[in-house]
Amino acid sequence: MTDDTTLLLVGHGSRNREGNKEILHFAAQWRARHPGWRIETCFIEHAEVLLDEGLDRAARGARRVVTLPFILNAAGHVKMELPAAIERARERHPEVHFTCARHLGMGREIFAVLKRQLEGLMRALDMPDPHTTGVILLGRGSSDAGANGELAKMARWLFEDGDHELVDLAFTGVTWPRLETVVQRQARLGMTQICVVPVYLFTGVLMDRIKAQLQRLERQYPAVAFALGGHFGFDPGIFELLDARVAGDEGGDGSLLECDGCKYRLAAELEHLHDHSHTHVSHGHDHHHGHDHHSHHSHA
Repeated sequence: MTDDTTLLLVGHGSRNREGNKEILHFAAQWRARHPGWRIETCFIEHAEVLLDEGLDRAARGARRVVTLPFILNAAGHVKMELPAAIERARERHPEVHFTCARHLGMGREIFAVLKRQLEGLMRALDMPDPHTTGVILLGRGSSDAGANGELAKMARWLFEDGDHELVDLAFTGVTWPRLETVVQRQARLGMTQICVVPVYLFTGVLMDRIKAQLQRLERQYPAVAFALGGHFGFDPGIFELLDARVAGDEGGDGSLLECDGCKYRLAAELEHLHDHSHTHVSHGHDHHHGHDHHSHHSHA
């Protein structure tokens, strides 16, 4: 990493200030791991320093800015808002070369983190029989089918890798099914223990909501033992994944995310369709650019 390069860590942002503080704390820990790196932070929403200001700060004294979307799934924020903000930054800072690494995604690295989360929940339940212990991956939920499909992939990988009879997915909002529905289904199918694994990096309003929901479910299903995981943004695997993103950007061609410069994204913005529901398929053109747009929400 050269001295004239700034790494800009872009978090989603939360109405819960503790969630944003955790991202700042993560950035401090990451700096400690790489004292020679210049690392800045900003947020997409619900924070003081948003994208435009964050990009301006990162550009000061730099010849190159590498934007790192600190987000698990690439929905509207990553596919539309971030490339648009970078385009504006290029106009404001023509002397600076802006690139953007891929978001964290749902690959083998995140799968390893989720697997460790599940193993911890099984230990908390004193290692019950996995055949009678259901697993629920609980995501944020998006109007982007590809983002939801990525969570379905994680559920299938957990099912293939273990001995659990049921590995389902649920969402806290936007799409279906919701947590209560999946718990009801698993209880009817004879699960006597249920592990709920939230797929969240940091705390926030939704994590608080999940805890309240689980308390109600415990009262509704007294014969079922529940174990609830937590957010996992400080897992060592997340630091390693970001390191790999930086290394990949240094070794790549400097190109942005697949949607950067995409004429279908630009057309959507011109037509004021920026509603966080962008998929290229909706424009009547099979314009994949490498997106994994699965439309099914299959249960493993």
